[in-house]
Amino acid sequence: MTAVDVPQLVAQAREGRPRAVARLISLVEGASPQLREVMAALAPLTGGAYVVGLTGSPGVGKSTSTSALVSAYRRAGKRVGVLAVDPSSPFSGGALLGDRVRMSDHASDPGVYIRSMATRGHLGGLAWAAPQAIRVLDAAGCDVILVETVGVGQSEVEIASQADTSVVLLAPGMGDGIQAAKAGILEIGDVYVVNKADRDGADATARELNHMLGLGEARGKDDWRPPIVKTVAARGQGIDEVVEALEKHRAWMDERGVLAERRAARAAREVETIAVTALRARMADVHGDAHLGALAARVAEGELDPYAAADALLATLTEA
Repeated sequence: MTAVDVPQLVAQAREGRPRAVARLISLVEGASPQLREVMAALAPLTGGAYVVGLTGSPGVGKSTSTSALVSAYRRAGKRVGVLAVDPSSPFSGGALLGDRVRMSDHASDPGVYIRSMATRGHLGGLAWAAPQAIRVLDAAGCDVILVETVGVGQSEVEIASQADTSVVLLAPGMGDGIQAAKAGILEIGDVYVVNKADRDGADATARELNHMLGLGEARGKDDWRPPIVKTVAARGQGIDEVVEALEKHRAWMDERGVLAERRAARAAREVETIAVTALRARMADVHGDAHLGALAARVAEGELDPYAAADALLATLTEA
């Protein structure tokens, strides 16, 4: 891969040039040898963006809601970045990246950057490169970053560890009321949205969700109580109320230092992930090493237990 001029690329991204932003995210997705240089250049420029994650079951209208939120924030003069994550084919490794198609209304807006990312087999509803891609959009001057997850169901909770505010979308008539009773997706929401509220059953879905939230952990009078907002995203109805709820949550976090705590925790997870990935790479390097083979033979023969062998191998790795 041809080396790029990272400082120049970062400067162009700060100027709002979409090609420069795209190139930086491509370097992230491709795990470029220059990735460390890119991250070092971006670090002083980050921390200004408000990251909003949107999750929910397939068909609840995540892409339509994301597009409507983009329009609302643009009316407020905000620069918006969108990361739309799509599932990868387990056979070809490709992805439809249909979210970009659904948000084509914003394609010509210079104040909006939309990037579709494939999960490439990563579980939890996000692409493995999402944290670094968020960092790129943050450094590029986006005021708000909307991260739309795959939509894989109640296990899709990783977005809560990457966003400042998590929005969980539901829709009537899709079994979501029952799903709301299950652990995981119910526990990550800071704002709940019942989309397609013009359908029968929307009020019942909102009531059931409110009931389930009431059964959750006890909250003090100053604790955040997740609001439930009903929308018809396809017509833009209720979207201003969603933005209002998001801004209230952001203000609540700012007042209590929760936002700083969440971002510190996010950075800790990112550092841990990078360290573990590097350790796995080093493990792969020694997989065929004679030392590992000797330890494995001793474990197989009962001379050594696997924990002691693992400790010996880790000692070798730390000495290398």
